[in-house]
Amino acid sequence: MEKIHTFVVLAYKESLFLEDCIKSVLNQSVKTNVKIATSTPNDFIDELAEKYNLEVVVNEGKKGIGYDFDFAANAADTKLVTIAHQDDIYDKDYAKSVIEAYNNQKNSIIIFPDYYEIRKDKNVYKNLNLNIKNILLRPLRNHNKANKLSRKRAVLKYGNAISCPSVTFVKENVPKEIFACDLKCNIDWYAWEKLSKLDGYFYYIHKPLMGHRISEESTTTKMLKDNIRTKEDNFIFCKFWPKWFAKIITKVYSLSEKSNKVK
Repeated sequence: MEKIHTFVVLAYKESLFLEDCIKSVLNQSVKTNVKIATSTPNDFIDELAEKYNLEVVVNEGKKGIGYDFDFAANAADTKLVTIAHQDDIYDKDYAKSVIEAYNNQKNSIIIFPDYYEIRKDKNVYKNLNLNIKNILLRPLRNHNKANKLSRKRAVLKYGNAISCPSVTFVKENVPKEIFACDLKCNIDWYAWEKLSKLDGYFYYIHKPLMGHRISEESTTTKMLKDNIRTKEDNFIFCKFWPKWFAKIITKVYSLSEKSNKVK
């Protein structure tokens, strides 16, 4: 049977968790394609690629998180592509569930499940951050109405409820430049806001199918320390609200940043 899904593992420098991520995407209940994409080629990545017989594609173009993400998305030649973050884990039925969702609604723009957090090697399924995101995503539980502009934007205007590593893109329904921007932290939220304006569905699978690792080394955690995220939060909120209200909601939203700290 033709494979219609690809995991492109986005590798950066030398992550201690890269091999765990690779094993999780290779251990899917349905077979998919797997590649590694990087803008920082090194022996560590090459050795893992050789060990698991995986192709490595190197971004030699414009550098930056958003551009690396776009490069990874375009490295796949299948109908569906998931940019797998090197520190994260994908449950064995992730690809199966995404493919089933695509077959149910081929006009989807993105397909994504719930996720759980990995904190110090423990899986966390419920906390304040996850509960809030679960509430924000309720407008998309009705798949028949998940193409409505109001519903797609409703899950974004109070915060970024969609976890980037959980998302699969339907390539024929998205542009080649999804993430391209000079933001450092909110490239995914920026992308969802842009994609929400397109015709098509945000297909939400209300089931945790992947684990997002929260660690001191994660990009988001580093951005919080430098206060970059707060500035970018306000920039995105201004796409949904008047500037005066965006300023208020940014202050409230910043409280959620505490949940990204490792305890």
